[in-house]
Amino acid sequence: MTEVVVTNLLHPDAMLVRQEVFIEEQGFHDEFDDIDEIADHYLLYVDGEIAGCCRVFPSKDKGKYTLGRLAIRKKYRGKSYGSLIMRKVEAWIKKNSIPALELSAQVRGRPFYEALGYIASGDEYLDEGCPHIHMEKAFI
Repeated sequence: MTEVVVTNLLHPDAMLVRQEVFIEEQGFHDEFDDIDEIADHYLLYVDGEIAGCCRVFPSKDKGKYTLGRLAIRKKYRGKSYGSLIMRKVEAWIKKNSIPALELSAQVRGRPFYEALGYIASGDEYLDEGCPHIHMEKAFI
């Protein structure tokens, strides 16, 4: 059974996922920041165990929202759980008449987001030494 829980606090389960994926696996250092205090955190549970997470927060670009820190634990990858979280976020975006959702995708994750209808724009850039690209999807 899968369940997505949304909280406005950075839950220890989200911290666990992000620690495993971004710090231990990928070598990022600046994983936790002030945005965690203003974001809504989506937590995906599979049979009661934390499987993935992401955060969503108001963008600097008026009216839009930004998605970040989407992570799925290694043993749950390849089972469409990332898409499941994205569908939950997008349902909330549509329900609240938000015009667009943007994100900073790791370049290697670009095909995942493109398959969900996100469009890349601008040049690639480095974030902690990892190539990223701006992507966005319009809803209105």
